[in-house]
Amino acid sequence: MLKLAKLPDRTPVKLAVTITPDLAHALGDYATIYNRTYGDKAEVADLVPAMLDSFLASDRAFAKARRDMEAGT
Repeated sequence: MLKLAKLPDRTPVKLAVTITPDLAHALGDYATIYNRTYGDKAEVADLVPAMLDSFLASDRAFAKARRDMEAGT
């Protein structure tokens, strides 16, 4: 099972970023495997926001630093 769960219903949002060719290839591969796993037709731009959300949610150092920042410390 992939770390990223099946995306919930969503309204497509256009995403424009500049990335390296290696990252573009890896994201394309991930989308292919995701679509094969879930029988979906998600594009890379559909997956990236959920991937970033998952990454940020799992980064404990970021969460602590963010809490500290919000507390003004």
